[in-house]
Amino acid sequence: MAANVLERNNVQVIGEGAETIMFAHGFGCDQNMWRFVTPAFEGRYKLVLFDYVGCGKSDLTAYNEEKYSTLNGYAEDIVEICNELKLGKVIFIGHSVSSMIGILAYIQLPELFERMIFVCPSPRYINDLGYIGGFEKQDLEDLLDVMDSNYIGWASFLAPVVMKNPDMPELSEELQKSFCSIEPRITKKFAEVTFFSDNRKDLNKINIPTLILQCSDDAIAPDEIGDYMHEHTPGSTLNKMEATGHCPHMSHPDETIDKINKFLAN
Repeated sequence: MAANVLERNNVQVIGEGAETIMFAHGFGCDQNMWRFVTPAFEGRYKLVLFDYVGCGKSDLTAYNEEKYSTLNGYAEDIVEICNELKLGKVIFIGHSVSSMIGILAYIQLPELFERMIFVCPSPRYINDLGYIGGFEKQDLEDLLDVMDSNYIGWASFLAPVVMKNPDMPELSEELQKSFCSIEPRITKKFAEVTFFSDNRKDLNKINIPTLILQCSDDAIAPDEIGDYMHEHTPGSTLNKMEATGHCPHMSHPDETIDKINKFLAN
């Protein structure tokens, strides 16, 4: 069973140290996106990286549309990975939607986690009364329609919007290739689950130190979301970065490493 879990999610364990950091990638990505920051931690921590089912080098035959029709399905996999590796007191670092998946994993089994670090998180992407999520529902529905009619065009449009930093076009190209490497039906389902979930009521269920990293000029998670996260997440620290875009671990790894190190040192 253990081998199946680890193979299913292409789990990789590297580094040394008594404490464990688990890195969880965002929508349309894979564990390779963390490669610019992991070298800074592998000498002091045991690092656990993985791919969500349907992404990267995960086992595509393990994809179950019913299970992964909510973020809880992905959270269950995180708990399973931790249990199979006999992990405890994990420092969880989640990018984008993985921040919410991390919260749901914490709710399922709080004793697994010691700290949470959220990179560009959002509990709700759709604007609501008194809440700025960044998108109107119709805009996201239109974006999903484009996935059906022109998948390559969708990927080439969205990647630079997410990444920003036009002076580093290779990063947008990498993200676009990552989008296109995933089976379209799985990508669309993950997109629906990501963009239409509402985890605002889950934020106050966290009871461990939490760092919220908010980027500047983030088209996916605007400033208002970082403020909302901080206000509604007990014991959280909000750190607004100079980094622009939605993927600072790729575009601005040095600043990302610095912010994480300072949080872990406290």
